[in-house]
Amino acid sequence: MEKQLAVIQNLIYEIRGHKVMLDSDLADLYGVEVKRLNEATKRNIKRFPTNFMFQLTDDEWSNLKSQIATSSLNNWGGKRKLPYAFTEHGILMLSSVLNSDKAIEINIAIMEIFVKMRQLALKATSKIDEIKELKTILLLHIDNTDKNFKEHSKRIDEIIKVLNYLIEEPPKPKRPIGFIKR
Repeated sequence: MEKQLAVIQNLIYEIRGHKVMLDSDLADLYGVEVKRLNEATKRNIKRFPTNFMFQLTDDEWSNLKSQIATSSLNNWGGKRKLPYAFTEHGILMLSSVLNSDKAIEINIAIMEIFVKMRQLALKATSKIDEIKELKTILLLHIDNTDKNFKEHSKRIDEIIKVLNYLIEEPPKPKRPIGFIKR
């Protein structure tokens, strides 16, 4: 089961600010053809608003293919249509559309991963909040006229610089990795 969770976690991408899985990856996990998964989705399209499922653009698909280092995901010919991306809510909705034991089992595994990812993000956010609070306390003490703090103000300045570094978001890459289509 742990191996399956690791495989699933590697199939989650961030597109348009959403954590998503592609229709082809979901179809493989569910043991159905991509065509059948998309047919079931289209038959129940009211269950899949744009925040549950959306179709990738040419640029998004090209960028994603370069990130996952493949020229064609489905056999030799590649995809004929742009893939659909399913958000966490869309994947949950798929379990009601694809009513099989395997679909239910896979959906549970996928939801466990999304929950773990959310928990990790919350832990990181709380750590940053703690660091910000510590920085605020130190800044208050620098302005303090207490003789003991004045003696250590240079060291406190160094600590604040380190805290600022920890609070800052890592710089985004200047350009995407991979080939650029011109």
